[in-house]
Amino acid sequence: QPIRINSSLELKNILYETNSFQLNPSSYVELDKLVQLLQDNPSVKVQINGHTDNVGKPADNLLLSTNRAKSVVAYLVSKGVAATRLTAKGFGSSKPIADNSTEAGRAKNRRTELQIVGL
Repeated sequence: QPIRINSSLELKNILYETNSFQLNPSSYVELDKLVQLLQDNPSVKVQINGHTDNVGKPADNLLLSTNRAKSVVAYLVSKGVAATRLTAKGFGSSKPIADNSTEAGRAKNRRTELQIVGL
């Protein structure tokens, strides 16, 4: 599908330890696909958006989601993607996509998304 400004997609299998922004090594397979996409499309600029569920304090969740997004950006930079093409933003629990009253819903809300911000 064509790459369009403001289009976003959830990055699957981007995992962290609970209450941590340390990337789980199992995330690298998906992130390496993203590195390849960015290498194949050198003019594309992206924002990595971090989201949490609603468990815990909102301020803590905002910080955690921001740091998780920054961890993804740091990984991409470590693989040679120019930092000028990348931004990180955390949204905490402010943009749920599922019901936070169930574990399945909370799991869906804990996500990392890629948003195209420039072509």
